[in-house]
Amino acid sequence: MMRVCIVLVGLLSLLSIEAYEVGLTFLDSAVAQGAVCLDGSAPAYHMDKGFGAGIDNWLVFFEGGGWCNNVTNCLARRDTRLGSSKQMLTTETFSGMFHNKPKYNPDFYNWNRIKVRYCDGASFTGDVEEVDPKTNLHFRGARIFRAVIEDLLAKGMKNATNAMLAGCSAGGLTSILHCDNFRSLLPANTTVKCLSDAGFFINAKTIIGTSHIEGFYADVVKTHGSAKVLSPACTSKMSPGLCFFPQNMVQYIETPIFFINAAYDSWQVKNILAPGVADRKGTWRDCKLDITKCSSAQLNILQGYRQEFLKALTGFDNSPSRGMFINSCYSHCQTGIQETWLRNDSPLLSNTTIAKAVGDWYYERGTFQKIDCPYPCDKTCHNRVFE
Repeated sequence: MMRVCIVLVGLLSLLSIEAYEVGLTFLDSAVAQGAVCLDGSAPAYHMDKGFGAGIDNWLVFFEGGGWCNNVTNCLARRDTRLGSSKQMLTTETFSGMFHNKPKYNPDFYNWNRIKVRYCDGASFTGDVEEVDPKTNLHFRGARIFRAVIEDLLAKGMKNATNAMLAGCSAGGLTSILHCDNFRSLLPANTTVKCLSDAGFFINAKTIIGTSHIEGFYADVVKTHGSAKVLSPACTSKMSPGLCFFPQNMVQYIETPIFFINAAYDSWQVKNILAPGVADRKGTWRDCKLDITKCSSAQLNILQGYRQEFLKALTGFDNSPSRGMFINSCYSHCQTGIQETWLRNDSPLLSNTTIAKAVGDWYYERGTFQKIDCPYPCDKTCHNRVFE
């Protein structure tokens, strides 16, 4: 019993070193601008201030959490933490890319590090003026984005030497869709770059050959009035819903950008390749929970998905201003957790951690554009196992 207690104390002390809590800031001034969550509440973010040589450097990271594509789905979100700041936890764990110690985050530890909470349901792209009194749903994500950036500019980001727009999952899509917009809002003499972690969602068919995600994204864009926020260079060539897919608009991004993604992204496998509507009998259930439980036939389909993912990256040119770390893990979001960002057992590509790859790219110490060999060759992966 004593040995178990000692182990538990050791684990807890390790976790407390690898992560710490940061309080929530409510942006009440944004409400007057109509920059509000789905329920009309104020947007919010967590901020750990920069210090020393990093005092004029800014990391603005947008949280993920899927999307709502119609009134019914948005109503289901409205009174949760993904639709209302009233439901958000008042502290957030900062770890990985957010850590304030050089041991855990050597290149960005002393930057101003901000994590913006996600409460609009459309990757911060919505802008619909009308509010239906029956639902009280506000589709105002694009206004939240602008209000947050303006607030941070007033708090010192207007003097930024370096600034990076980043995000994970739906927030990783935010960093792609808003990359050039972010650049335009910062001073011309600021070095501005973007980073997308698990935000490269592809327009792939399901296991039964249906186009599930394409219709879903089209509905998101229509419901939230997102078209006006999307790249005009893209929307002049195809429907706005298709411009929600990074593969269709990444070629138009002018600002330097880095993509971190698993080629077998666990969210994409569960929701794009084998969503419940395409797997009525649940034959993919165990495989989706744990990749080691996939049958050989299912693994063949996953290898095909990886090929489709890599093909979708072809719009990505090999300019040194662009970076990518595409590993063959079964995971989703790898920057905000210490074990995958930088630890002695972290995932590696070309013997390089994600933290070093991103730091080298940002500070132009070297380029990084690497794609992993197919599963299961990479023994450094931290493959997700879901309950």
